[in-house]
Amino acid sequence: MLKNLRTLYKNSILYTEQPQHTSDQFYIFFDESEKNWLAIPKSTLSEKEYNLLQVLYEQVEFSYKPLTTQSRKWHDFLLLNGPVPSLSTDSNFRFIQFHIKGLGVDPTEIEPAIKGFFSDEVQIIWENGHTGIVIEERRQLSLTESELTSMADTLESDFYVKISFYFGKVYPFSSHLRTNFLQEKEYFDFAKENLEHTNILTFEKIFPAFVAFNLPEYMKEKINMELSSVFSEDLELYTTIKVFLENNLNASLTAKKLYIHRNTLQYRIDKFIDKTGVQLKDFYGAFTVFLACLLFEQKK
Repeated sequence: MLKNLRTLYKNSILYTEQPQHTSDQFYIFFDESEKNWLAIPKSTLSEKEYNLLQVLYEQVEFSYKPLTTQSRKWHDFLLLNGPVPSLSTDSNFRFIQFHIKGLGVDPTEIEPAIKGFFSDEVQIIWENGHTGIVIEERRQLSLTESELTSMADTLESDFYVKISFYFGKVYPFSSHLRTNFLQEKEYFDFAKENLEHTNILTFEKIFPAFVAFNLPEYMKEKINMELSSVFSEDLELYTTIKVFLENNLNASLTAKKLYIHRNTLQYRIDKFIDKTGVQLKDFYGAFTVFLACLLFEQKK
């Protein structure tokens, strides 16, 4: 129970009613069975302890209020279903969502660092202390996907955190803008929950796994019977085939990423083909096997 943890963490605070706000130096956890909230100083928790508490209890996070009038309007529009901001009707927008994983994340320090990578002014709003949105207008669109990857690597190195970005599409200004954002948010939330960590996520990188996850059970069983049993017998084979497919059947790049010789890679590919009878260089074969990889990944 949370109230028993109070004695373990110095300066922690127990609440019998949900606090409306607190210092950003605290993590707040909720005990459903006891209806208690405990605020624990971030400085007293190790990463291992923090991860364990997240599993055992619900973490309560507060929305960070935007500092500028325009960002506040965006915050209320996207996250609270507020009125549409006053914008030029011929503008186009892109949402770049981000999620930061790590201890002691301070939005007031990270936000200027993120803005520093953009050539023009962008709006940044925070959903909570770990998740936010960069809003770009079409005239800006200053970062490509590869540049965003470099930005993520730099931020991780400077702040000792793990950060992932969802690279959204460009949308014209309309009454559907919030709907577009919420759809992308659904994909990003799915990826954070179900996919292995990667710095940069896009619709096309997430959607195949999203489809696989939402297949009817009888469809999943059919694919598992045909292909996934091979992966269960040989996890190394699964990793090899998935990386090979993710790298567009490029043998040199795959071998480099797996730290193996090309002959070893070819041996494993031939082994898979012998066991399944499915040709990977055929589009339909590659598509089917990649779907099997995604379903197997869900069961791991």
